Amino acid sequence: MEIDPVNLKRAEAYNLMCSVVVPRPIAWVSTVSAEGRPNLAPFSFFNAVTSDPPTLMLSVGRRRGGRKDTSANLLSVKEGVVHIPSRANAEQMVATSADFESGIDEFSACGLTSIPANLVKPQRIKGALLAMEVKVSGHHEVGNAPMDVFYLEVLRFHVAEEIMTEGRVDANKLDACGRLGGSEYCVTTELFNIARRSPEDVLVDETLKGE
Repeated sequence: MEIDPVNLKRAEAYNLMCSVVVPRPIAWVSTVSAEGRPNLAPFSFFNAVTSDPPTLMLSVGRRRGGRKDTSANLLSVKEGVVHIPSRANAEQMVATSADFESGIDEFSACGLTSIPANLVKPQRIKGALLAMEVKVSGHHEVGNAPMDVFYLEVLRFHVAEEIMTEGRVDANKLDACGRLGGSEYCVTTELFNIARRSPEDVLVDETLKGE
């Protein structure tokens, strides 16, 4: 079947995109308002942009026509902490996505403990296996809603020692949550390896050509 996005309602286009681009990594983002009110919320329109300097992309939608607290805070304070949620804290991560009134502390509301970051004002989640302190390096409005798209430069990585293997984060040990469509999620514990090959090896491999 063919689908013309022009013919889709906004909710239909959103649901289709969320089920097509899978799995999506989840940014569990801690920010603080100019008045010092903490905020914590998850977003799955998120990914890496470059490693030099380490930079992330975060896309945040609008709510009832206005900016969400995360966007407002990033625009005013220009700092945050991005956590990668694991299966062990997945329920709390999803709980922080509830439509709380502005000013509610999601840390305490969802049974999480906050601890100070090293270089930025927003707090970190105590016990999180992976967190990144970030500063806003760019902002754009994209789309009809529009979406607030942020580029976030990583200033400091916080990685639990037990999930590191030979200088890398071990995906099995991190057990990171990925977002699928609807209320479905996945984790990074069923892995497989495929070695990269030279062009010459690829061209002579008959198994790649199919029927």
